Amino acid sequence: MTKQKTLQEAVASIQDGSLLALGGNALHRSPLSFVRELVRQGKKELSVIKTAGALDIDLLALAKSIRSVYAGYIGFEMLGLAQNYRKGVQNEEIIVHEHACASVIAGLRASIYGVPFQPINGFQGSELPELTGLVRNVTCPFTNKETAVVEALRPDITVIHVSIADEKGNAYIDGAAFEDLIMVKAAARVIITAEKIIDSTEWKVTPQVPGFLVETVVLAEKGAAPGSCGSLYSIDEDEVTRYLQDPESYLEKVKGVASHV
Repeated sequence: MTKQKTLQEAVASIQDGSLLALGGNALHRSPLSFVRELVRQGKKELSVIKTAGALDIDLLALAKSIRSVYAGYIGFEMLGLAQNYRKGVQNEEIIVHEHACASVIAGLRASIYGVPFQPINGFQGSELPELTGLVRNVTCPFTNKETAVVEALRPDITVIHVSIADEKGNAYIDGAAFEDLIMVKAAARVIITAEKIIDSTEWKVTPQVPGFLVETVVLAEKGAAPGSCGSLYSIDEDEVTRYLQDPESYLEKVKGVASHV
């Protein structure tokens, strides 16, 4: 049975107030076509899980589409700061659940394992646990030593962008997978956007994402642009810079032709 839908149909299935996990990392293979369609359809009160975000989070902040973010880093790497996200936080429009990237991953792993929290190492000497309350210490029942743990993160929907998918939802990522496969396993629902959709009999590589975990597949050529996507295309620094210089114009363009921006 085919799971393929249009981008508009897939985004229409997202309810306001949903907790979304967005794949990719900063400006690399993030599902930006999907994010732009979220903006075009006027989705609101979204919460987002992202280890390292950039245009995806900043654009949602600019559009007033998000109410909270679970993330370790939001910024445009060497190209600049995420000014609209920053404004949203400073204006108390966005609640920040400030993690390290590793604690986001640990929270997702807890969801996969079906447990309420996940032990994590590496926070010794950090003020993050005390300042945020997201990482807490418990006494290990085996060693009686203090052990840091992070609460499970269970996305309502995970959205990732891939190089190739088939009609059954099997998917292949060219290049670094980042946290995408963990996000897929942790979520209640999974939507995949793909540069190319093939017949399930045409595979010449082994898919990393099994179709039985995937609810919907969407054809989205250049779906990570102006970010990069594996070996297919690199970051369009000029386009990203134009966004940073005039985000309001970019937003208006997105609202008019989200699927093609």
